[in-house]
Amino acid sequence: MKRSISLDRAQAADKVFDVVIIGGGASGLGAAVDAAARGHSVALFEQADFAKGTSSRSTKLVHGGVRYLQQGNVSLVLEALRERGRLTQNTPHLVHSQSFVIPNYSWWEGPFYGIGMKVYDQLAGKLGLSPSRHLSKKETVELIPTVEQNKLVGGVVYHDGQFDDSRLAVNLAQTAEELGAAMLNYCRCVGLVKENDVVSGVQIHDTENDTKFTVRAKSVINATGVFVDDLRKMDEPQAKGIIAVSQGIHIVLPKSFLPGNAAIMIPKTADGRVLFAVPWHDHVIVGTTDTPLDSHSLEPRALEEERDFVLTHACKYLTKDPKPEDVLSIFAGLRPLVKAGDGSDTAALSRDHSIIVSGSGLITLTGGKWTTYRKMAEDVIEQAETLGGLEHKRCQTEDMQIHGWTRAAASQANLASYGSDALRIQDLIKEQPELGEKVHAQLPYQQAEVVWHAREEMARTVEDVLARRTRALLLNARASIEAAPAVAKILAKELSRDATWEAEQIKAYTELAEGYIFPID
Repeated sequence: MKRSISLDRAQAADKVFDVVIIGGGASGLGAAVDAAARGHSVALFEQADFAKGTSSRSTKLVHGGVRYLQQGNVSLVLEALRERGRLTQNTPHLVHSQSFVIPNYSWWEGPFYGIGMKVYDQLAGKLGLSPSRHLSKKETVELIPTVEQNKLVGGVVYHDGQFDDSRLAVNLAQTAEELGAAMLNYCRCVGLVKENDVVSGVQIHDTENDTKFTVRAKSVINATGVFVDDLRKMDEPQAKGIIAVSQGIHIVLPKSFLPGNAAIMIPKTADGRVLFAVPWHDHVIVGTTDTPLDSHSLEPRALEEERDFVLTHACKYLTKDPKPEDVLSIFAGLRPLVKAGDGSDTAALSRDHSIIVSGSGLITLTGGKWTTYRKMAEDVIEQAETLGGLEHKRCQTEDMQIHGWTRAAASQANLASYGSDALRIQDLIKEQPELGEKVHAQLPYQQAEVVWHAREEMARTVEDVLARRTRALLLNARASIEAAPAVAKILAKELSRDATWEAEQIKAYTELAEGYIFPID
C-alpha cells in the first residue's frame, strides 16, 4: 500500500469517483472495501491515520453483545453473531475464539446466565463457536486461577471472538487499495463541493505535503465517527447534532494478573456496567466505562473517576489487587451514539447503526461497532448506489478474504497478526539480519516490522508505528517512549526525512504517550 500511488489516483484531473468516503475508521474502511469489491471507483480520506480514533481503542472483542440479549434486543444480537462468524472466516489471522467465564457468586446466577448463554449459542447457528456450559467452583478456578474466590459458587463459560482492531483496519485499507481504491491518511476534508445544491465532491487538504486539491464524486459518505456532526454542519450549517459522545476506558496489566487463557466477564457491576478482564497479546485488558462527554477529540483522556472505577473493580474480582504502578497503559475511546435525527433529513435506520441522508445528498453513516462493520458497509453502499445513480451490484464481502488471510500459524508470535505478510517480513530479516533486533527489550517488535510499516502499510509517523501498526503504546507506554528514537531513525531512513524531522517525531510521540501512563500519587 503506497501513499504516492493513492495520491495519484485521487488527484487524476479527469476522474469522477463513484464513491468518496470521509473517515478511515472501521465504518469508512469497510465501506471502501465493499464499494471497491463491487467494482465502483473509490477514494477514502482520513484526517489523521487509519483507525486513529475509536477504531483502535476498543475492548478488542468481536461479539454478539451479551448485554443486548439481556435487554431483549434479539435482532441486534442475531446480526452481530452472524457477522462474528464471518469475521472468523474472513480474517482468521486476526480473529480467534476466546473463552469467557462469568463467575457466579449467588446460587441463582448459574441457571440464569447458563440459560442465557445457551440462547446466545443457538442464535449463532452454523457460524457459532464452542458451546457454553456450567462450571463447578473447582472448574472456574482452574480456568481463571486469580478470580476472587470469596463466596464463589461456580461459573458459566461461553465463547466470543477476539481480535486486534487497528491491525484489521490496516488490512482493510490494504484490501481496498488492492481492489483499486485510493486510500489516504493525513488528508483532511476541508469543504464540500456542490452543484445545484447537491454534493458533488470534496475539498481535501493533504496535511503531510501541505497541498490542497478537489475530488469529484457521484456520492459522498460521511463516516467520521464522533466527528460526523462537524461534516454535517459543513453541509448544512443549521443541522442539529445527532451524536451523543460516550467515553470508555481500559487499563492494561501484566499477564500475571490473569495467567490463564480465559477471560472474565462481569455482566453487571454495582452501577450496572459490564466489566471485562481479557488476555490480549500476553497482557490483560480491563474495562470498560460508559461516561457521557460534552466534547470530542482525537486524543481523549481517561478521567480520574473512570480510572478509579476500573481499578477498584479489578481489585474486587481479582485475588491479586492491581495498584496504579502495575498499570502498563491506560487508553480511552469515544463512542458515537445516535441521539436524534434532523427533521430535514431522511433516515434509513438499523437497530445498531444509522444511515442519514441530507437534503443535498450527503450520506452519513454512524453508530455500530467493529463486529458489524461489514454489514454497515453493505447497507451504506446500497444507499450510495441509489443516490449516486450507480449501477446496482451485488455485495461481494460476505465470504471475501481480507488482506493477510491465512490459517497457517506464524513461526514468531510477534508476526502472527500480519498473517500471510509474516513471511515477507521474515525475508527482510534474511536480507538484513540486523533488522531482526527488537526496537526495545521489553517489547516483542522487531526493526523489520517498522521497515514493513513504512514500505507497505502507509505508516508516516512514530505514533503510527507504536500505537497502531504495533500495539506498543497500549501494551507498555513507558517502554514505547524509550523505543521511539529507534523507530524514528528507521522511519527517517525509509521516508527520506532529516534529523530535524526525527527529533520532532520523538518529542511529539513522547508527549502523546505520557498521557497513557497511569498517574501515581
